[in-house]
Amino acid sequence: MNTDPFRADVLDGLSYPQKSLPSRWLYDAEGSRLFDRITELPEYYPTRTELKILRSRASEMASAIGPQSVVIEYGAGSLLKVRILLDALDRPEAFVPVDISASHLHTAADELKADYPKLQIHPVAADFMASNLGEALPQAAGRRAGFFPGSTVGNLLDADILRFLSNARSDLGDGSCFIVGLDQPKSPDVLLPAYDDAQGVTAAFNLNLLKRINRELGGNFDLDAFAHEARWNAAESRIEMHLRSLKPQSATVAGERFRFAEGETIHTENSRKIGLDAFGELAEKAGWRLDRTWMDDDNLFAVMMLEAV
Repeated sequence: MNTDPFRADVLDGLSYPQKSLPSRWLYDAEGSRLFDRITELPEYYPTRTELKILRSRASEMASAIGPQSVVIEYGAGSLLKVRILLDALDRPEAFVPVDISASHLHTAADELKADYPKLQIHPVAADFMASNLGEALPQAAGRRAGFFPGSTVGNLLDADILRFLSNARSDLGDGSCFIVGLDQPKSPDVLLPAYDDAQGVTAAFNLNLLKRINRELGGNFDLDAFAHEARWNAAESRIEMHLRSLKPQSATVAGERFRFAEGETIHTENSRKIGLDAFGELAEKAGWRLDRTWMDDDNLFAVMMLEAV
């Protein structure tokens, strides 16, 4: 495995006054497995809410996409949600899952191939923010449909969302559409337990990043000396995940030493809650039009269809 980008991000991120690491590095094979467990927790409402929307509205989405399509899923993960869409589509020709965790991706893709033997499946192990699929995408009689379920878009700043949507517009081309999941603003009383569950699975998911640094970059982090912390940042309308140092300490990574004061944190993830109007404005700047929106009865979560313009 080429650890150069990981190494660069870790060494840079730990050098900032507010230490931080890109959330994409949470998703190695173990991190992906833990995240799959998180989606099944009682506190974690986004997955079950979005699944309910997809199951009840998949036929409408499929009708809008049309027959013989190519589906491209960004940040594909376990490929659970796309099965609902594939089952509803009329003769889909190909599926391209893109995910940074190569081993997790290929395992999930092999399972999908067994269940959909007539479907061309072309997994791409890449960071969806950096990928430029372009002409690598298979051709089909129908149109290309992007698929980005979950609340991952909330991990990104506005500039990153704009860059991602612009890249996807280039990937998917004229005449394409894009289905995107978007967690909606709501009370911190609902949000905080979703990111700090009683069973400690989210804590294990967050701390696994230090395990990965120890394993892949020769780090010597003491995992017992850090704790998972979820915070609500009202000014930015986001949940933040941090790893908090429980004592004054130091750690070495790739031969470089980093000091931590007691209470100092490593900021590992943001999960913003973005309103539909704000997201629609970003999409329009990136060459998309917000065509339709499906939501649950409690307005916790939205699934949107964007059309290329």
